[in-house]
Order: sequence, then C-alpha cells, then structure tokens
Amino acid sequence: MVLKSYCIIIFSFVLLSCTKDQLIEAQKKLDFKDGDIIELKKPAIDWVKTKNKANKALEFAKSKKLSTEICILIDMSLHSGVKRFVVWDFKNQKILNTYLVGHGCGINSWSRDESKDKPEFSNEDGSHLSSLGKYKLSGRGYSDWGIHVKYLMHGMEDSNTNALKRFIVFHSWELMSDEEVFPNGSPEGWGCPTVSNNAMKEIDALLQKHGKPILMWIYQ
Repeated sequence: MVLKSYCIIIFSFVLLSCTKDQLIEAQKKLDFKDGDIIELKKPAIDWVKTKNKANKALEFAKSKKLSTEICILIDMSLHSGVKRFVVWDFKNQKILNTYLVGHGCGINSWSRDESKDKPEFSNEDGSHLSSLGKYKLSGRGYSDWGIHVKYLMHGMEDSNTNALKRFIVFHSWELMSDEEVFPNGSPEGWGCPTVSNNAMKEIDALLQKHGKPILMWIYQ
C-alpha cells in the first residue's frame, strides 16, 4: 500500500512537471498586441524570393568567374531562430539544404539573441555587426572556433568592402543549434555568419568538392 501511494505521488509530480514545461513553451509562442493575446507565427523561407535571388546570383557568379554549381543565400529578413541559410543548387534549381545562421550583435550582448528579429548591419570596423552584400568564399583555413575551419569572406560590394579588415569569416560555433529554436533566436557574435558544428561539417565537405570560389549572398 505504501509503495502504491509512493508511485502515485511520483507519477503526479512528473505529470505536473511536464504540464509546467509545456505551459512555459506555450507562453513563449504568445505575444500581446493592443491588450489581446496573439500566437507568434513561425516565419519560413520564401521560395519565390529565394529563387529570384538565385537567378541573380547565377548571373553574378558567371560575371565574376565564381562557381556556377552552387551558392549560399542568407535571408536576414527572417527571424534568427529559423533556418535562413540556404545552399542552392544552380543546375537543378533547388535548395540542397538549409541551416540556422547567426548575425552580429552590435551594441547588444555577445552570445545572446537580443536582435533576433531586428538585426542591424554595418561595414564599419568595430561595429560588431554583419554586413549585407555578396561575398567570394575562398581561402579555407584554421579557426579557433567550432570545428576549427573557416572560410575567408571577400566583400564584393560597397556594403561589405571591409570584411577582411574586420576579420569577418564564415565559421562554426558550439552555441549554434542544429534545429530551429524559434521563438528564441540564434546566439549573436561580432559579425561573422556562424553555423552549428554539424552544419559546418556538411557545408565544408560540399565546398571542398568545388574547384572555384563560392558566392555567398547576405541580403534582407
């Protein structure tokens, strides 16, 4: 009888704990507007927008002698808690894979997600912000971060000319998640586009297969 009562108490505690956790998760997905409770809608990649960007990216890649097999498209208009990093297959006109990607924190706290849905951008050294524009990814090297692999990002537009000077590179970061974390955001660094370690392993293997530099386009 005592054992049965003990089991009932334990079961009730676990049930209440689960209910509390579920309640917290549900509250995270709610917001208040004009006194009313509204559910936060999870954003997603816009296929039409992505395809249009990919078509323009291909023309740019051809003109700059970059790879015409794949490119990387990053839509910073999306919440950082959803996958907004796209590996695009030019030949088959399709998305090969998508990943989470972090952006620069600016004046906000390093490694937090304070600008998850409203990032700012700058080309200024010391701004700790990411820069919009097209980059040539080349120069694979050692990184102190993540899986210790980085790619140099050569800015190709007025909006990102200081990328190398600012030490803006593409690398992985242990704090980045493999899965979407919305309504939370991805951790924010000092301007580098960062992905998870597992994501970088996949992307690095893909980039090494191609002889020509890859185009990375960061846009809103």
